[in-house]
Amino acid sequence: MRIGIDASRATTAQRTGTEAYSLAIIRALIDLDSPHDWRLYFRDKPPSDLLAPTHPYTHTLLRPRRLWTHVGLSRELLRRPPDRLFIPAHVLPLYHPSPSVVTVHDLGYLHFPQAHPLRQRLYLDGSTRFSARYATALIADSEATRRDLIDHYRAPSEKITVVYPGFDAALKPVRHPAPRTAVAEKYGLPRKFLLHVGTVQPRKNLERLIEACDPADIALVLAGRRGWLADSIYEKGKAKGALFLDYVADDDLAVLYSMATAYVAPSLYEGFGFTVLEAMACGTPVICSDGGSLPEVAGDAALIVPARDTQAMAEAIRRVIDDDELRRTMIMQGFRNAGRFSWQRTAEQTLKVIENAK
Repeated sequence: MRIGIDASRATTAQRTGTEAYSLAIIRALIDLDSPHDWRLYFRDKPPSDLLAPTHPYTHTLLRPRRLWTHVGLSRELLRRPPDRLFIPAHVLPLYHPSPSVVTVHDLGYLHFPQAHPLRQRLYLDGSTRFSARYATALIADSEATRRDLIDHYRAPSEKITVVYPGFDAALKPVRHPAPRTAVAEKYGLPRKFLLHVGTVQPRKNLERLIEACDPADIALVLAGRRGWLADSIYEKGKAKGALFLDYVADDDLAVLYSMATAYVAPSLYEGFGFTVLEAMACGTPVICSDGGSLPEVAGDAALIVPARDTQAMAEAIRRVIDDDELRRTMIMQGFRNAGRFSWQRTAEQTLKVIENAK
């Protein structure tokens, strides 16, 4: 079977959520022991080291860059249709002659429209609505996203399969002092800190986290690019001594997680909480909100608080700082919980959906 994959997001240099998912699922799919021929469609020329040389695949560089999905990809599908088409992130091309599978990551733009620019919101709503109606099958990152697809877009439940993403298996606790010292000096890290990793934007609920964190007890480090409507977050954070790191290179993430006293994910809504698993895999206790899929992902390994309850968040932070026994228990539970997720498992389940799409 010839399986075509939209690989346009996989070449992004500074990958976050959907871009990281796209690259990881492509690598995991074509690394499976399967009889299929993989055809990858790129918007930009892929770096030579993007995929391991043992991965059997062919790739096509498509133009134009503007309207790439609906013009460039549609035109290629018309010219040389694959047997199946897999779209790792929301946007099904207008012309898609093959049975198609689309992964939908979250519908946060509907839950919190004020956290997204109008143009982006309209595009995401229109493209996801189109995919929900016309894709042969849908993959949802979580039960929360599956329910949203049914409730908001009337997608038939039998059309949707929940397949949890994996996370980077290379992320492990870093205890050796040399890399910890190097990362601490590189970013100017305090000795003891809480950590959040993700784009700085209203949906991440960072203003409440800043309020919940008492700088007299522990510092707050926020790692991630500046996003939409972030000015008030930066103003409040800097006034309370929070450290903003901007985007952190993948090579430094494991060290950063490992050095943190605790990881806090206070989001108002998440389709899937990659960073929760990353922190757990690095041996860091996790506090997270009840926003979207976060309780699904965290299981019983995190302290879960209401997303809009600043006092509950502050109390959870205090507990983790003060209670060494609780921290040890959370670390062990975190390792076990992270073990439930892997890209190989994600790829096997995703391939089954692709094969069954008819």
